[in-house]
Amino acid sequence: MLKRVIALLLTLVMLIGVTAGCNTSKKKSDGGTGGDEIAVCLGSQPKTIDPTLNNAVDGATMIIHAFEGLTKLDKDGNVVPGMAKDWEMSEDGTVFKFYLRDAKWSDGKPVTAHDFVYSWRRALDPEVGAEYSYQLWYIKNGEAYNLGQNKDLTPEDLGVKALDDKTLEVTLEAPCSYFLELTSFPTLFPLREDVVEANPDTWATKPETYICNGPFKLAKWEQDAEIVFEKNENYYDADTILPKAIKFVLIADANAELAAFRNEEILFTDNVPSAEIPALKAEGTLKIAPYLGTYFYVFNVTKKPFDDPRVRKALSLAIDREYIVEKITQSGEMPAGAFVPPGVPDEHADPDFRTVGKSYIDVSSDAYEKNCEEARRLLKEAGYENGKGFPQVELLYNVESNHKPIAEAVQNMWKEQLGITVKLSGQEWSVFQQTRTDGNFQIARHGWLGDYNDPMTFLDMWTSTSGQNDADWKNEEFDNYIRIAKTSGDRKERMEAMHKAEDILMEEMPIAPVYFYTDPYLINSKLKGFYSSALGFKYFMYCYIED
Repeated sequence: MLKRVIALLLTLVMLIGVTAGCNTSKKKSDGGTGGDEIAVCLGSQPKTIDPTLNNAVDGATMIIHAFEGLTKLDKDGNVVPGMAKDWEMSEDGTVFKFYLRDAKWSDGKPVTAHDFVYSWRRALDPEVGAEYSYQLWYIKNGEAYNLGQNKDLTPEDLGVKALDDKTLEVTLEAPCSYFLELTSFPTLFPLREDVVEANPDTWATKPETYICNGPFKLAKWEQDAEIVFEKNENYYDADTILPKAIKFVLIADANAELAAFRNEEILFTDNVPSAEIPALKAEGTLKIAPYLGTYFYVFNVTKKPFDDPRVRKALSLAIDREYIVEKITQSGEMPAGAFVPPGVPDEHADPDFRTVGKSYIDVSSDAYEKNCEEARRLLKEAGYENGKGFPQVELLYNVESNHKPIAEAVQNMWKEQLGITVKLSGQEWSVFQQTRTDGNFQIARHGWLGDYNDPMTFLDMWTSTSGQNDADWKNEEFDNYIRIAKTSGDRKERMEAMHKAEDILMEEMPIAPVYFYTDPYLINSKLKGFYSSALGFKYFMYCYIED
């Protein structure tokens, strides 16, 4: 029997959240100007703004301004109604019915349940190659269809069906406590089949074909210069959207971004030059927000010598994490001795998953020399005593932000402590993403921000079949613990399984965690109504410029 979950209270929360985000009373009384074009910068050109294919935070921030899912997150991170005005959930938590509001696409056509069915099927289509397809493995037959485990399965067998134009039924493989949060994630946004299928490779690059259902629509994309979104007059909640346009200025260099910010060519940037951080702190310009994420290096375990876990451990132990956060990043980051960051809930709200779990590496400065001794022992055991015979390897990073000085510091640490030579190679962001995804690297800079607030978002990316597993690391026992955690209805059992999975990940060490993120950014004092998410998204749709 279905239990109706009326979203009246959630709608009230949404309206309160929007009002707080807009600060409209202050805007009117203090002479603020709504209807401005707001210029901001999130870095260089994104790899894509196709909701199905995007796998980066900068692209996701742009996408959430143009599209909306069944649900969305308010400024406090709470799930509130989006395209779905309310929903029902079965007693066992495996069947949902979403009732869509009367909403329109940017070209005026109605948003229907069929648009969600098409989008979700597209994300699970193995021919499409969506890296985030595993976010839909929760629905019935999703994993088996996506991985080709059952050749008899067809798209019609997936647990997503349009009962009519305004009713979407979703059947899950097992209860999922964060499923409603997942429905606010870009991969699960609706898409127009007629538009995408007519231009499968280019639809998300041109204003005339980038048909969307969110607060803004694409007006201009000048390659490597700017992406401009203008207000979507067909958005159901358009009256609450304040800017007439958002111009995402595309800049690859952090110093150039800072110069543009100081000249008020942009009013926001989250790409802050590390050398300028102390001065920006002193003048009060730098803001630091919480971030649910981990900065790390990933090893390609299919390439020697990184097929040997002793080598991977040695390199990880020889990183002086405390030096990096105190001397380079300088924005309140915490040295990371594990992968899942603090702030992710465990079986109890307090302590969190990180507090319950252990730190696998002593990251204090006092322990660094002891760590290096162990690293040298492991390298000797692997046949590379004092670095002799160790091949010159390449560490790949993207040129934006502070990745180069961090890579230079790590390069020096590995040379001094282990006697190995590492070549540094930098690439522009969109090229770098593709290189790393294709596995054309030995060691690469990486970072991961949670897609929802559960340890699973940091762990299931390392399963053998995950599209996000850039290490190409495979461990059957790890996969099994993740499977238990995803299918168990017992919260204690699933948390224990995830702790055991992290134990294996950090023992095998296909990754070397460096630090837990914070979110430093610069915002002009005239820009009001901005908020950000600990998951990495930036929200400009309720912003205005105060005179």
